[in-house]
Amino acid sequence: MVTDDSLKQIMPRLPDAKRAAFLPSLQSAMNEFAVNTPKREAAFLAQIAHESGELTIFAENLNYSAQGLMATWPKRFPDLATAQKYERNPEKLANYVYANRVGNGNETSGDGWRFRGRGPIQITGRENYQKYGSRLNVDLINAPDKAAAADVGFRIAGLYWRENGLNELADGEMFETITKRINGGLKGLDDRLKYYTRAKEVLGVLVSRGIMAPESERAIDLPPEFTRGREALEAETPVKKTRKARAKKGKRAPVKSAKKKTAKKTGGSKARRPGKAKGTSKTAKRRK
Repeated sequence: MVTDDSLKQIMPRLPDAKRAAFLPSLQSAMNEFAVNTPKREAAFLAQIAHESGELTIFAENLNYSAQGLMATWPKRFPDLATAQKYERNPEKLANYVYANRVGNGNETSGDGWRFRGRGPIQITGRENYQKYGSRLNVDLINAPDKAAAADVGFRIAGLYWRENGLNELADGEMFETITKRINGGLKGLDDRLKYYTRAKEVLGVLVSRGIMAPESERAIDLPPEFTRGREALEAETPVKKTRKARAKKGKRAPVKSAKKKTAKKTGGSKARRPGKAKGTSKTAKRRK
């Protein structure tokens, strides 16, 4: 079990008073959700250390500059004039960017701000607050701030961890895959790995050399994707138009000429050269 001394070494920026106050709730949640071996503890602590700034941030910071908005949500804020309407206004911003997603109402409902990211693993959206609240028997809909309290926040993080199969991934040291399950990608991986390496050393786990192979190459069955909200909210992947959709707009889909097809079959000058096999597609984005 993680101790005051081990937590201090893993998260040195966490003030002594907060560490002492958080430790009982952290230990209880880790025990409740079977985060109970050095490998599991190391991976769990590393991820929440990154997500919460070493347990110093339990509510999402939405105090963006105009330039920050354009970099974070380029489609929603394509120019400076649009971004300036929301800069340094966290509540207005949350209600705009999180409207009509993950169970939230429209922009005027206030759900975006009411159900913004909270807790050490930052759940987001009315749907997730309802889900975790009902499973933990805590009313997070009428009292969403409870998700930022240590006792509830660590239990939410533990439940998310267990239900998404992250204990099993931690057993196999699949830290990149764990990161994808939490973040939707590999954002902040270097910082997460820094905490992971430190936590393994402190907790007595041998540090593996190199990066472990992804789960697809290790014959391990995984549960479906499980989102905490933010990754789904932040995703802005453009939708590809199909041939059928283009045809409706009167545009013909490009057709390869018979000459090119023949060249490929006969190994002509335009035949495809052998190379690396195509890799698996990256998983889409949450921070349930």
